Amino acid sequence: MVNKSLLVIGIVLIAAVAGIIIAANNSQGTEEKISVIRIGSTAPGHAKFIIFEQKGWMADEFKKDGIKVEFYPFTGGGSEAMTALASGSLDFAYTGSNPALRTAAAGADIKLIAISSFNPLTSTAIVVRNDSKIRSISDLKGKKVAYLKGTVRHAAIVKSLKKENMSIADIESFNLNFQASGPALIRGDIDALVESETTVYPLVSTGEARIIISGKDNPEWSSPSAITVRGDFAKKHPDLVKRLLKVDLETAQWSDEHFDEAITIYATARKDKEEAVREQFPANTFYVNPELIDKAVRSFKDEEEFMNDNNLLDGKVNWDSWVDQSFLDSVLKEKGSNKK
Repeated sequence: MVNKSLLVIGIVLIAAVAGIIIAANNSQGTEEKISVIRIGSTAPGHAKFIIFEQKGWMADEFKKDGIKVEFYPFTGGGSEAMTALASGSLDFAYTGSNPALRTAAAGADIKLIAISSFNPLTSTAIVVRNDSKIRSISDLKGKKVAYLKGTVRHAAIVKSLKKENMSIADIESFNLNFQASGPALIRGDIDALVESETTVYPLVSTGEARIIISGKDNPEWSSPSAITVRGDFAKKHPDLVKRLLKVDLETAQWSDEHFDEAITIYATARKDKEEAVREQFPANTFYVNPELIDKAVRSFKDEEEFMNDNNLLDGKVNWDSWVDQSFLDSVLKEKGSNKK
């Protein structure tokens, strides 16, 4: 006779094992349902961020699943956006290299998954009032200079000063965005500011300000902008990450194929003159291909070295864990297999 107690125990064990297998399969084969995807960018937004928001393409991609896409432009710069990403207030961020590297070096669980842009001609400029006696970087010694700390503008002023055997300690720094620094410059409260040429175009075009040094003459100022994602989000929702990158890639391709329309959308959103924006892209390309090419990764590493040398990082980037090309590789492979 079969021992009934042993039979019951056997049935219970089999059921338990089956439950574990089913649970494991479910965790591997499906993604947890969410209702919103939150994407941030340095205000007013990177080119693709602006275009796919304005065209509604990112929202369209996810609305069929009942997922709302929310866009957050951060006026406090990339550092503010990356803080929101690291704290869980965002799922994705489009920022410059410096804030992305700083957050990674601090040990935050974020992943670099693609490039927002990599323009070889950076539009960053150092600007003074038109009637200022300042003519060169060396004239900035002891002067009041405004820029957003932890951004590419911060890196640009540091690199410029270094060329003249000076350091950031030789100027009086003010951590201001253009909404504050522009009026402050015109009033005479500060002596110079560091911003993009398109942003300062209204002041320069009216003769209120002039550029003393341009990033167009300093290619070493250029570095890739990053698309990053929260590590836990990527782990839980890999398919959503790939779908976002699919829209990003399509937006990049559309931008170059419809350059004039893209310029209009971008300039309007930024409240910039179209002619000022066009000067950033003389080759009629936005340089927004998301692929993490070797040159871009090397540039990120060079920027990390520069930031370390100038005490702009707290820690070191773990490149093996930070860079994750698998999502974009999957998108590119799928795109290639769908070509006719």
